Formats: sequence, structure tokens, C-alpha cells
Amino acid sequence: MDLRAYLDRIGFTGEPRPDLATLKALHRAHLYAIPYENLDVQLGRSVTTDPAAAFDKLVTRRRGGWCYEMNGLFGWALGEIGFEVTRMCGGVWRVARGDEAVGNHLILKVDLPDGPWLADVGFGDGPVEPYPITPAAFAQGFCDYRLETGEDGWWRLHNHAEGSAPSFDFRLESASEARLSELCGWLQASPDSPFVQNAVCQRHRPGAVLQFRGRVLRTLTAAGVEETVVQSAEDYVQLLRDAFDLDMPEAAALWPAIVTRHEALFGSGE
Repeated sequence: MDLRAYLDRIGFTGEPRPDLATLKALHRAHLYAIPYENLDVQLGRSVTTDPAAAFDKLVTRRRGGWCYEMNGLFGWALGEIGFEVTRMCGGVWRVARGDEAVGNHLILKVDLPDGPWLADVGFGDGPVEPYPITPAAFAQGFCDYRLETGEDGWWRLHNHAEGSAPSFDFRLESASEARLSELCGWLQASPDSPFVQNAVCQRHRPGAVLQFRGRVLRTLTAAGVEETVVQSAEDYVQLLRDAFDLDMPEAAALWPAIVTRHEALFGSGE
């Protein structure tokens, strides 16, 4: 694991320092360079919470990843630079699923002189920059978010209106690594897991957010939402390459299941 190799991967050319300006620049650069994706889960390949494994996959092999990999790698890099970083358990959809959701998302608390900030490059289509852990509504680009407090020390981040998931909850305490590992395993093995059910790629671009779920690519901009339905396995592989910088010809093997899932949700029409 080499910090300079990571910085080259995300296109960061400056001198990293443990300050807010660097944190924001790294956060944005990571999300612009590395896509969120669950294709290893779809292909039946094991994924872990180990940052070293994430480095090999995301930096050396130039893949993307999901929260355990994206935030695992980012948290390691921040620590190497000198930031004070705490890995925390998040709970996506805890609002509906209760505490069983806690640990299905890895997030990072970064302590700075002005207080704690939430860094999260693993939410797919969430904030492109870190944000202070203080109750407030805030905007980033064309997206609006809200962070609020709840009972018993819980916090909730409300995603933007077109977000793939509406919210996640967390508390300001160090993650149980055993819990993260347990949920990481469940999410890639259980037939009830949305990551087993659907192939997902998401990416931030300047002025846009790309959401690719199954056959449907959604492009979010300030002007609205555009949707494209992919027509073939060849087009699917080409879109992964063109839009997400993922050179994965083996993803063509996912196409029959993607079509079956699409028809189950939307019917045989477009």
C-alpha cells in the first residue's frame, strides 16, 4: 500500500496536508476517479473489509468498489497523511429496517480543529465533499441534503431527492469491526441483499451523478434526470468502459440475470 500510488490513482497532484482544504480536495478527487460498484458481488467473488485488499483492487487493478472498500481505502490514505480518522458503522435504511441495518455501511469521522467532519466516498450518489457533523441542511452542487440528530445519540443523513437510498443513520463511536465484517458477508451472500439482486454502478462527474442499476442508466444534472435502457450485453460492457472506466468484459456474463431482473420489475417492455 503506497500513498503516492493512491494519490496518482485519484489524480491528486498537490502536497497532501491534514487540513480541511486537503480533505475536501481528496474526497472530491476520489469520487471523480473511482466508481462505486458491486460487480464482484454479482460475479460471485468474495469481498472483505480489509483496506489492503481494497488498495489492490481499486488502485493496482483500477476497479471500483462499495462502501467497505471505498471508505476503507480512503480512511487508510487519510491516516497516512496525518488525519485523525475513526471508522464508524452506518445503517442505510435504518429508518425502515431498524438496528439490523447498522453496519451495512462504513463511514468515516475526521476530527479537525473546528470539530468532527463526516467523510463518505462510499455512499454511491451522496455528497461529493465531506460535511461538518452538525445539524443542518446543506447543498452541494445541484443536490440538497440534511443532517439531523435523533434519540439516543443517533444522527441521520438525508440523501438528495433522486438518491438511490434515502438516508443512513450513525452514532459517533468507533465501529465494531466484527459487525462490519458480518454485514459485509451478509450483503454479498443473502438473496435478500439488494447487492445480490442488482448490478449497481454509480459515479460522480463534474455537474452530474451517474446511477446505473441493472439495464437503466440515470444521469442526474441540474436540468433534471435522463434515462437510457441498455439493449445488449455488448452495450453493457461498453457502457461500463465508457462511463465508469471499468474494463470488464467478463461482466457480459451478468446480462441474462440483469434482463431477468429488469423484466420482473418493469415487464418485458422498455
